[in-house]
Amino acid sequence: MSGSLGSFCLVLHGHLPYVLRHGTWPHGEDWLYEAAAETYLPILAVIDECAFLNGNPRLTIGLTPVLLEQLAHDHFKQGFEHYLTDRIDRARADRTDFERNGDGHMAYLATRWERWYEDRRRQFHDLDRDIPRAYADRARCGHVELLTSCATHAYLPLLLEDASIRAQLRAGIASSQRILGMQPTGMWLPECAYRRGGPWSPPIQWDPKDSRIGIEHLAADEGITHFFVEHHLIESCRSEQTFGDGQWWKVDWNEAVKYPNRGWRSVLEPHGVNSDGTGLARLTAFARDGGVCEQVWSGTVGYPASGEYLEFHKKWSPRRGLRYWKITGKGVDLGQKDLYYPDDVPNKIHLHARHFCDYLKLRLHEHRNATGRHRVITACFDAELFGHWWFEGPRFLRDVMLTLNADPDIDLTTPAKVLQDRPIDKVASLPEGSWGDGGDHRVWTNDQVNWMWEIEYRCENIFGKHTFTLPWQQNKQVRNLLEKAGRELLLMQASDWPFVIRRGQAVDYGIKRFMQHVSRFENLTDIAEKVAANSAYLGQLTDVEKFEIQDADIHDVIFPQIDLNWWNM
Repeated sequence: MSGSLGSFCLVLHGHLPYVLRHGTWPHGEDWLYEAAAETYLPILAVIDECAFLNGNPRLTIGLTPVLLEQLAHDHFKQGFEHYLTDRIDRARADRTDFERNGDGHMAYLATRWERWYEDRRRQFHDLDRDIPRAYADRARCGHVELLTSCATHAYLPLLLEDASIRAQLRAGIASSQRILGMQPTGMWLPECAYRRGGPWSPPIQWDPKDSRIGIEHLAADEGITHFFVEHHLIESCRSEQTFGDGQWWKVDWNEAVKYPNRGWRSVLEPHGVNSDGTGLARLTAFARDGGVCEQVWSGTVGYPASGEYLEFHKKWSPRRGLRYWKITGKGVDLGQKDLYYPDDVPNKIHLHARHFCDYLKLRLHEHRNATGRHRVITACFDAELFGHWWFEGPRFLRDVMLTLNADPDIDLTTPAKVLQDRPIDKVASLPEGSWGDGGDHRVWTNDQVNWMWEIEYRCENIFGKHTFTLPWQQNKQVRNLLEKAGRELLLMQASDWPFVIRRGQAVDYGIKRFMQHVSRFENLTDIAEKVAANSAYLGQLTDVEKFEIQDADIHDVIFPQIDLNWWNM
């Protein structure tokens, strides 16, 4: 490592909200099936291909607990097989139609789709239908660093109680450990959203709190060592401590301004994080490099916008239709798209991968010359960009990893390996923020969604009261009901529901899903109160109450081992 210009960490964030048994199309389980077929299986194939070619893959991927729970569930496995079979049948039917109409090139593309989905089905069976275990196996081989997250991708800075944040973290880590057979030490904070410790005011008319625990301390308490933030949190951080002469030294807040050559406020250096000013860093923050990510992420100048690549939005039929057209050009109307020509793609992927690797080298070279320090570029992306949104994306990842493996100037590595090889030498206090629009919380707190926080905060209060006052430790019936209610509270807290509402994507579905979990939570806590007051009440339930319990059990089938102690401080 010492002879290189620096290191590169490629980080993918894999997440989908809970959709099993909550609709199929256009919103619901198809989201999960598409992601598994187009992203998670192809990325596994890329990792295996690089390893086979002695390409030394080093990929960091976060699989959120709610995603793991779904991928590991039998309902997903059965539904996914039906989905793949349906896609194969659809490709065959398309080919028949195209041949009948004399559309030879479209018939050729339909045959390619048929073979592509047959390959995915074969791959799924070869993995014994266990995608999470396949990723865990690659992690044990050293090809992948897996990240955990909080249970349901809750927007942690806006939760009312620190106990709720602890429960999200503990539930998530428990799922990762149970399903993967290991406990990751790195964590993806949902939406890269961070809140420092200290006084806190909620986003709605609710009592402020004199003191909140910083998220870095809550995560460190659960064994987490590193996480990821958007670049502006590092660029505007406050210096706290430095390491020198074998010990840590307290520094003033302007140290970052006085000594920039030490790497302060550079997104190319990990920073220890401590927001209370009382001690050493308990967690390390890796900053997402916005300039590097824009090369891929941008919908206008990024690589996926190239005209040769497969067009995402145009499909042969509206429901589960296949795609036969290419992007063609910027601003080209869907009706004017040209047919996709696969033979035009490999060279374009190679050029883009080569440009990306050269860009990394240039960025590291400039900073090495300026400071003489080893730097780390961290590029973070939603995993679904590769394969789902950008069909050719997994092959781009393959070419990038193979190219970097052959280049002695850049170490393709993982955050855990970086911390092992080069311990941090500075501690900072970060401001609040996220990787959402504006870099703050505005996507998740605004006039369109603040009504959700009113309800969610009330539910947090109810649950906190019940876990404190109801005899769940002595009464198994009460405990069982509160565990089911805890599951609904976790699912209600998903950041996805306000996100899809604010972005105008699946608004009705987001509202419906949020309110379904609220309704089930309220029903279960009401019944728990009655059972706590009269232990015989469970045998006297009305038909409606029996249905309400059954409704939660049928629809919400993940997180099977809720522990009410997760909410204890």
